[in-house]
Amino acid sequence: MIFIVAEIGVNWNGDYKIAELMVKKAKEAGCNAVKFQAFNDKIIGDHPKRIELMKTAISKDNIEKINNIAKDNDIEWFCTPMYQDAVDLLESYVSRYKIRMADSFNIINNQKSEILDRILKTNKEIIISCEKSPVNCRYYKNDKIKWLYVVPKYPCELTDLNFKNIKDFDGYSNHCPNIIAPLTAAILGSKIIEVHVTLDKSKEYFDNNVSFSYDELTNLIQLVRLSEKIKK
Repeated sequence: MIFIVAEIGVNWNGDYKIAELMVKKAKEAGCNAVKFQAFNDKIIGDHPKRIELMKTAISKDNIEKINNIAKDNDIEWFCTPMYQDAVDLLESYVSRYKIRMADSFNIINNQKSEILDRILKTNKEIIISCEKSPVNCRYYKNDKIKWLYVVPKYPCELTDLNFKNIKDFDGYSNHCPNIIAPLTAAILGSKIIEVHVTLDKSKEYFDNNVSFSYDELTNLIQLVRLSEKIKK
């Protein structure tokens, strides 16, 4: 069965009520997991919404609450650590990690990656987003690593996507507002589909321009599951 991830990311705005509703609705829609992000001041830098963004980062102050929300809704949660110490913070809570595209360039080009080196020590599954085919990466055959095709445009259009080499990847991470994109990836054989989600497209949640509503998410998952039945 295709593993479907609802990327909550920063769209919960640091509000536990929003986080709880987003996790609950992801479970109801049929997702296998939800994902958050862990970053620090250095990564945010001088972003104009720095204070608001930092409230959404998984930290020692909110990790227990997020963990309990996921447990209460009987759904797996995991996270994208963007700095090494975040791995230590997450280690006792998650069963897998995500590496964002911004941290995948060194990996794809067979250069040293401190974040990958640190996560590999956990011996847990690692999901890496990248645009370039990973077949020439020395980690391509590592059975602990799963690769997701992504186009780093926020948002990207259907015409920006090139599924020619989708078979080189284990899955697809979506930034396209059209559900045809992740559905096509699923039909072409992707085993992992990751999509951003939002409670309300009319509000100024940070990643709304690449996010699906929960109605769209539910529709997507129904179509993906139908496509799986057809393949059988």
